[in-house]
Amino acid sequence: MQNVKLNNGVEMPILGFGVFQIADEKECIAAVTGALEAGYRSIDTAASYMNERAVGKAIRDSGIPRSELFITSKLWIDQAGEAATLAAYDLALEKLGLDYLDLYLIHQPYGDVYGSWRALETLLKNERVRSIGVSNFYPDRLVDLILHNEIVPQVNQIETHPFFQRADYQVLMAEHGVQIESWAPFAEGRNDLFSNDILQSIAQATGKSVAQVVLRWLIQRGIVVIPKSVNPSRMTENLDVFGFELSASQMSAIAELDGGVSLFFDHRTPEMTKWLGQRKLEG
Repeated sequence: MQNVKLNNGVEMPILGFGVFQIADEKECIAAVTGALEAGYRSIDTAASYMNERAVGKAIRDSGIPRSELFITSKLWIDQAGEAATLAAYDLALEKLGLDYLDLYLIHQPYGDVYGSWRALETLLKNERVRSIGVSNFYPDRLVDLILHNEIVPQVNQIETHPFFQRADYQVLMAEHGVQIESWAPFAEGRNDLFSNDILQSIAQATGKSVAQVVLRWLIQRGIVVIPKSVNPSRMTENLDVFGFELSASQMSAIAELDGGVSLFFDHRTPEMTKWLGQRKLEG
């Protein structure tokens, strides 16, 4: 497995396994178990996914040494604030059955972000977490956080796929030492990604699937990626992206697909701010 080195020296697998929208306990346990058996060692979950306990059970039952795993979770908006974040981190550990996380992210750029970031800085300084970061932060929010706090985020997990490529933002993050991580690498199939003529042509030329081409494209750009699947054969297929390389012309052809806008929603609109800000965790 190829790793990236974060700005604090921690190494993170460039390819991991995501569990978004796998809320059913049995299904989530089976999916994470299958992913670990296939060879994944990085698992990405979140408080708002409502599956941390299932992820933790699959990890324990796997028998894989904790030191070989890279586990990420995320803080939800209604957990924001300095004291609340420290309590939320303890709760995440309790649900996962772990002593520490490898990466803890502020999931959304809303609420008391600065209080939460101070708490994450404390957790990092006290060596209770190995790395910290944010998710869904647009450039203005990320730069503002960096300017007014002591520790630069190690990671920013954002929507990144062939139709929303974030190339300029990736350059900005690199200038500040922030690692870009992709969510929705396949755009959840939107814009008919899997039947796109350019991607299918490259897949045919390389003898790979469209999914493998997209993952390879992201990895060659140095982007951490966490594809999700509940299908064991696809889990294995998604891992098999290190034995080939896309040419410069193939990379350029994919670059032409960039529409420059989200296929899901814009975190900067008042409507989305209100909708997400009013979502409360269950249980």
